[in-house]
Amino acid sequence: MSSFNRRTLIVALASLPLGACNFTPVYGPGGSGRVIRNQIRVAAPDTRLEFELVARLEDRLGIGSAYDLSYALDTSQRNIAIDEAENIDRINVVGSLAFTVTEAATGRVVETGDVSSFTAYATTASPVATASARRDAEDRLAVVLADQLVSRLIAGAPGWS
Repeated sequence: MSSFNRRTLIVALASLPLGACNFTPVYGPGGSGRVIRNQIRVAAPDTRLEFELVARLEDRLGIGSAYDLSYALDTSQRNIAIDEAENIDRINVVGSLAFTVTEAATGRVVETGDVSSFTAYATTASPVATASARRDAEDRLAVVLADQLVSRLIAGAPGWS
């Protein structure tokens, strides 16, 4: 019973600094997540990978019309593991996403920047399995880039007004 009281005390003490640093939940009242939720229209995708990116962004942000989000997605592949027979066993898919958010009514740029990340996949003797693994890695990359972008937008949204 006494260890339960110590745990309660530790949790209570650990949460004290959050109250003193103007901590506001992102999706709470007045949080920056609410500023951008259902307010951003993402540019239409041109490729399958951009479609995955836009789908994730719309899932996280909703669809709105107050701001326009344009982007440029760039990907490349790098061989990272080669076996003794000189076969490529593992490949990194590297991606970068440059973005610009503009206010729809005025055309004023409210935020610009870029995010980047990578994923990897293993090759096999089967071309079909390797193609499937590559596609999965690209899909995971789109999700990672979209999530990083949403985090950047949430962090920057309070300064948009």
